[in-house]
Amino acid sequence: MRIAITGASGQLGQALQQVLAASHEIIALGHAELELGDPRCVAVIAATDADLVIHPAAYTNVDGCARDPQRAYRVNGLGTRYVAMACRQIGAQMVYISTNEVFDGSASSPYFEYDVATPINAYGRSKYVGEQAVRELLGEYYIARVAWLYGGERNFIRTVLRLASERDTLSMVADEIGSPTYSADVALAIAQLIETEYYGSYHIVNQGHCSRYDLAAEVLRQAGRTNVTLNPIKLADYKRDSLVPAYTPLHNIAAADIGITLRPWQEAVGAYLETAD
Repeated sequence: MRIAITGASGQLGQALQQVLAASHEIIALGHAELELGDPRCVAVIAATDADLVIHPAAYTNVDGCARDPQRAYRVNGLGTRYVAMACRQIGAQMVYISTNEVFDGSASSPYFEYDVATPINAYGRSKYVGEQAVRELLGEYYIARVAWLYGGERNFIRTVLRLASERDTLSMVADEIGSPTYSADVALAIAQLIETEYYGSYHIVNQGHCSRYDLAAEVLRQAGRTNVTLNPIKLADYKRDSLVPAYTPLHNIAAADIGITLRPWQEAVGAYLETAD
């Protein structure tokens, strides 16, 4: 297939290229080629004549979205609408990368694919607008929700390792629960998914869930940083511009039913740490 990938220089964009390049023709669209939120990006994507467009590009600064919700809406919501419009023009399939933050965090067990989305912050609302636009404009699409994504050079795990090299004591939130997910594993799962033509909504996350505190503790354990003391704090103690949904683990049911599963999050962290030296 001829596959266009938005956000090609991002952590998931790079992972997708690494996985798909051996079997498909890749058109990499970075920020220099594509200005999301600008209607002219419809023509840019349509000009690729792609068979499939994978769309991970987004404004992912959650606190930045809270400070400028109109930018979030334009880039993540309308930007995704423009990508979907281009796919409709050229008859391309689409994979839209969405987020756990479309849910409000009030659940007591992991969210299923068709649980009602009720986002509580500007980032989640803008990403949900993108979901609605894809469903409105296209018939052949995959919506792949991911969560707590890491990979590449800038992410939560790298931050924990950096802080552990600078301090003897760290504080991490213990009452925010989610599904840590390795971008390389997401890319492999999407490579499988696009071969099925089983369109619809999916939760593409590593198995299991934990708190930010638990994730940091596992990173420190696997990295051998036993000299660092880790203290639990509450979400309420960590001031942010954005509201944070406290409990948003995602349950992979739909993808697992067609044979697509991701390894446990602890194993994925270990695999990532092997690349992070």
